Amino acid sequence: MTNDLDALLTALYVKIDDEIGDTRWLGRPPRLTDSELVCLAVAQAMLGFASESRWLRFVHSRLGAMFPYVPKQPGWNKRLRAALPLVKRAIRLLATDTDFWFDNHWIIDSTPVECGRSRPTVKRSDMAGWAGYGYCASHSRFFWGLRLYLVCTPTGMPVLWALANPKLDEREVLTAMMDREPDAVTARPGLLLIADKGFASREFEADLALRGAALLRPSFKREKRRKGESLLKSVRQLIESVNDTLKGQLDLEQHGGRTFEGVAARVAQRILALAAAIWHNHKTGQPVTRSLIAYDH
Repeated sequence: MTNDLDALLTALYVKIDDEIGDTRWLGRPPRLTDSELVCLAVAQAMLGFASESRWLRFVHSRLGAMFPYVPKQPGWNKRLRAALPLVKRAIRLLATDTDFWFDNHWIIDSTPVECGRSRPTVKRSDMAGWAGYGYCASHSRFFWGLRLYLVCTPTGMPVLWALANPKLDEREVLTAMMDREPDAVTARPGLLLIADKGFASREFEADLALRGAALLRPSFKREKRRKGESLLKSVRQLIESVNDTLKGQLDLEQHGGRTFEGVAARVAQRILALAAAIWHNHKTGQPVTRSLIAYDH
């Protein structure tokens, strides 16, 4: 199996079509199947097309042999927004089909997903009630939008993810994520969560202990040096590089969503592209599993 975009899309189509298949539709089935929709969503993120109109023109001219029918821009937008549950299932399907799924070390971090800058945009946006103002310490700037909470393995394979208002406490969001999928935690004895100081809390660590998990984070100046802290610097760099992949190569901040459903679908689209690249690199025996270079052109 070769390591290029055509090979990835072919393998992904077969995997999705065999495991998930198409949703049962009342009346005439859509001409663009769910499996084709997932493959096109991954290709759009891989190739960096933020504009849906430009992307559909590219598909007609360059990918017409693989996808003989593609809807026009309004139809594509509608299908993509409605495909959020399908994309979530595809992410989990690819993650569980690798050895990385059984890793009992998780890395957790959050990163801003900006949804608007000007005050008029904030006042008239359909994101009102979901988005809010937050502060990004990494870039020393305020933003208006959401925060993406990503739990992944050291290789970068997404395990859990969520979008939340930036004013919410990070520990509350992570607790809610684990409450929603308790089996993901209990199925891994000795699970170790690696996080930054923002997740520091005795109550939070006690809750993790009840779930059979432990927290590894940097210590505060007033604290004694925590066990395993010497290894944190190199490990923490992994999650920063995963966020850089999402933002630098998959254009997370250029999602173009205008509603919560639109933003959620486009963020999920980029997480799916990341999972698909790691999955395919793992299956083809590539030395760097999170490399997207072979698929971005």
